[in-house]
Amino acid sequence: MDKSYFRQISEPTLKNPIFVQGLPGFGNIGKIAAHLLMKFCGAKPFMELYSPSFPDYVSVNSKGVCRLPRYEFYAAPMEKNDFIIMTGDTQPSFDDVLAHYAICGETLDVVEKMSCSLIVTIGGMPLTEEKTQVFVAATSPRLAQEFMDKGAVIYSRGRIVGATGLMLGLAKERGMEGVCLLGATTGFKADRGAGFTVFKFLMKALGNEVKEGL
Repeated sequence: MDKSYFRQISEPTLKNPIFVQGLPGFGNIGKIAAHLLMKFCGAKPFMELYSPSFPDYVSVNSKGVCRLPRYEFYAAPMEKNDFIIMTGDTQPSFDDVLAHYAICGETLDVVEKMSCSLIVTIGGMPLTEEKTQVFVAATSPRLAQEFMDKGAVIYSRGRIVGATGLMLGLAKERGMEGVCLLGATTGFKADRGAGFTVFKFLMKALGNEVKEGL
């Protein structure tokens, strides 16, 4: 394999879906929030992305079966909003800038083709003190204000690294609207509480009620 490729599983029927990306990162908040959204929506897998830019290992399941690292795309037709949810095992090395640009660009090609109405990337925001907050950055002042009005705090610390930030910036260059939601976390270990906070905030912002026991 000398370049990235997509493996199509099915052809979902979606109307102007919202694209939500949640990948491993600070506190694993993006991945946790994405999996909560998938469970809430009953999302079904429809596509996988494989790339030689991913690390050189395989994942092995409880039955001893191995597979390459990948990004997974899930479809969820809903009453209020249809969703495309992307999560995965890993990201390219932070030193491999070209790989990040290439994979984010290839993902946005798919998103554009499926007429996504909004890009949402989810990640973690490391803080030294414990706080239950969701920070927001956006492709426009109007969109940032909309999410601030719903309870988010403006993110003004200068950079958002990895696919969480780059996907948003590349989407803006294509004329697409998007927001990045960052959950406050105190460490690098998985923070399910912060992941749930971001997931619940996103659902509330989009007009969906979430029960605490999810």
